[in-house]
Amino acid sequence: MSAAYSRTSPYYSTPKWGEFLDIWSSKSIPADITDAVYQIDSLYSLRPDLLAYDLYKDPGLWWVFAVRNPDVLIDPLLSFRTDTIIYIPTEKVVLQAIGF
Repeated sequence: MSAAYSRTSPYYSTPKWGEFLDIWSSKSIPADITDAVYQIDSLYSLRPDLLAYDLYKDPGLWWVFAVRNPDVLIDPLLSFRTDTIIYIPTEKVVLQAIGF
């Protein structure tokens, strides 16, 4: 059990909900014949959230690229660099994979 924050800590008034933030629920994005092969453009270097917004209208789906390309994007952010070649699933495949 962790100790409570000291009164001088900026986190002192943070409510305690338990010993963890949330439960990680891993999703998988299956390979599909509709996947596009994409060479990351300099506009999106280190910014998978921007590409997710442009493709899926949701920057929160940035993780899709890392899950679909685990051998290429070892670090979901720092590996997301110009000229890296990745597979990009269609919006339909992503929505099916996340349950919509």
